[in-house]
Amino acid sequence: MKFSSSALGALGASFLLASGTSAIDLTVTDPASIKSATKAIAANLRSYYTGDRLGDTPGNLPDPYYWWEAGAMFNAFIDYWYYTGDDEYNAITTQAMQHQIGDYNAFMPPNQTKTLGNDDQAFWGMAAMAAAENNFPNPTDPTQPSWLSLAQAVFNTQVVRWDTLTCGGGLRWQIFSFNNGYDYKNTISNGCFFNIASRLHKYTGNQTYGDWAEKMWDWELSVGLMNEQYHYFDGTDDTKNCTSVNHIQWTYNAAVHMAGAAAMWNATGSDVWKTRLTTLINSTDVFFNLDGSPNIMFEVACESNGKCDVDQRSFKAYLARFMGWTIKVAPFTSTMLLPKMTTSAAAAAKQCNGGANQTSCGLKWTQNGVNDGSFGVGEQMAALEIMQILLYDQVAGPVSMATGGTSKSDPSAGTETQNPPITFNSITTGDKAGAGFVTTLVLIGIIGGAWWMVS
Repeated sequence: MKFSSSALGALGASFLLASGTSAIDLTVTDPASIKSATKAIAANLRSYYTGDRLGDTPGNLPDPYYWWEAGAMFNAFIDYWYYTGDDEYNAITTQAMQHQIGDYNAFMPPNQTKTLGNDDQAFWGMAAMAAAENNFPNPTDPTQPSWLSLAQAVFNTQVVRWDTLTCGGGLRWQIFSFNNGYDYKNTISNGCFFNIASRLHKYTGNQTYGDWAEKMWDWELSVGLMNEQYHYFDGTDDTKNCTSVNHIQWTYNAAVHMAGAAAMWNATGSDVWKTRLTTLINSTDVFFNLDGSPNIMFEVACESNGKCDVDQRSFKAYLARFMGWTIKVAPFTSTMLLPKMTTSAAAAAKQCNGGANQTSCGLKWTQNGVNDGSFGVGEQMAALEIMQILLYDQVAGPVSMATGGTSKSDPSAGTETQNPPITFNSITTGDKAGAGFVTTLVLIGIIGGAWWMVS
């Protein structure tokens, strides 16, 4: 992932001038109302995508969006089909997913090598995992890998990157040593691996995946990427053997771990995982307790101070997404999650009144219907996810190989020998990658100790 200092928010504010006071009409208990609202939100999200146009690249979003967020967006469209039954975006989703498969059938396209992080690859892998779990239509071309095998390939290419040279294990943020950030072991890369391993364990029943999920959970706890209350922090510097942790908290770190813990509870029935999941959900209160706005999601590190970058404006989408996933696979969580889901969805819908069509959603849901003019893929995707998960009781739970899953398994996917990495010239400023903030913030945060908000 990368940091951008784009003036997208200012551009969004200019569009707000064309907006009226109408908002998306959402009744949180009415499936027809939810489907109508999500249809409008999804259409607006679709308008940002140009990859299906002649001469453009399928699967890529235009600037200022980076490759990983496109994968996250197609996951949202897979979810949209799953929850609503509307297949309007299935064709562009399939085209994009297949075009971006890349090397080893593992979402490693060569044109992304200079900025490819484990987290970037994993967001596409999680989209493929969602396609398998949701019984998204399988590829019609028999030469194309299955959705499940794509997720397995991501797992297999990442598991060999488990690095015991520093910190006793874990994944580095960047895949290739020539990329800025290679010395950072960030929570989202390791959390996404945990997420995919846990869900593969649930889907296939293969214990190897479960063992790796346990191993990752234990390692993250041991180095302090999460604490005993399961608050998740940003990452740690492996040049210091992970002795210093950047304590910024992001919604997406809690999100990927929540779903992984839910999958592990579902697969094992273990009270240990039930306790872990319950504690983790309780820890997300930090993202829902802004003064005067209980149970409305907000990005605690950057939303109130206006510092959220393009990447970070999408993070709430993933917490929403995996709250809906969790409530399906671990139903005991419903009393904890439903108040957050319904209150946040209502608040999000109330401010989706921007732009020419009055369906553009802002970043902040805590302003009692006032749209803040911050428009973009992330804001729109977050609103879509928080609304469509309200249909959780209208759909069957995520399938597995034992409960009707049709995506074919290939446990050896992605295991072919990887070629030595290409050596590039020195990285320019434009090539430098970021995981929610620039590298300088990473270094400052590690040196300065605990951070609460981006400054």
